[in-house]
Amino acid sequence: MATSLRRPSFSSRSSSSPPDADDEGVRGTCEDASICKRFAVSIGYWHDPYIQHFVRLSKERKAPEINRGYFARVHGIRQLIKAFLQKTECQCQIINLGAGMDTAFWTLKDEGLLPRKYFEVDFPVIVTRKLHSIKFKSLLSKPILDLHSEETLQIDGQMLDSKRYAIIGADLRDLPELEEKLKKCNMNTQLPTLLMTECVLVYMTPEQSANLLKWAANNFETAMFINYEQVNMDDRFGQIMIENLRRRQCDLAGVETCKSLESQKERLLSNGWETASAVNMMELYSRLPRAEVSRIESLEFLDEMELLEQLMQHYCLCWATRGGSELGLKEITC
Repeated sequence: MATSLRRPSFSSRSSSSPPDADDEGVRGTCEDASICKRFAVSIGYWHDPYIQHFVRLSKERKAPEINRGYFARVHGIRQLIKAFLQKTECQCQIINLGAGMDTAFWTLKDEGLLPRKYFEVDFPVIVTRKLHSIKFKSLLSKPILDLHSEETLQIDGQMLDSKRYAIIGADLRDLPELEEKLKKCNMNTQLPTLLMTECVLVYMTPEQSANLLKWAANNFETAMFINYEQVNMDDRFGQIMIENLRRRQCDLAGVETCKSLESQKERLLSNGWETASAVNMMELYSRLPRAEVSRIESLEFLDEMELLEQLMQHYCLCWATRGGSELGLKEITC
């Protein structure tokens, strides 16, 4: 429905069908990651004034290796996003697939680095919850409205579409539905496009994630894809990670693609992407600016460096490009 711009009505509407119980564990990982990020922000790992409006602060203190891991994750992804925005001079769009409670739209606006449009996609039940927070927190809704020049704002319980920001409830495994909803929100396939996933593809079967990657490669002439997820999952530590998630009814359906950095790159290259790079998070951590590393390492004592190394060697950041040689997309690194 169209609602008044100055007095938007973020009316909630229940999903036409109940959430799939099989996906409950996957949806729970959104909550887990959001709570971990919220805790790390609360003790000073990085600045994010928006996450507190989406996520409660956990009473349980998170382990230092978890906090440092999330710091490296956020830093690495932000570095790649900013490199893409600089190469395209922000004349681009970003599509965050499985966005959860991510706050990048708001932080990029504060930094004067907004793309032409920022899209978020997630399960409808997660989108409904995020829209509820946007509705009742002016710090979240005001930037959307300030950038919106039309007289009406398109909103319902599972979607918001404005001039510079859209959030869509959709299942990434249903590509016709995904494409239809993105096009309704004015996705422009002619614009340079950055697509990103954080611990999303691993919960899809290899066939489903391959189809999503092919869809992305085929739909945008100039594009970049960022993927953060598990790696080196064949060893004992990886098997323990898998077992722990299974106990929480969360199956890593796509774990076979997470065997190595090479298997991660091969998936991208075999599904339409022209270049692919990958780095494990311990390697990325070692490349961080020394002053910043000294700052975060002074925040709390880490008893076992070996545990941090094990954990971070089992996550990686991958990025791929297609087209964009005139923009220098192939030069992007982190």
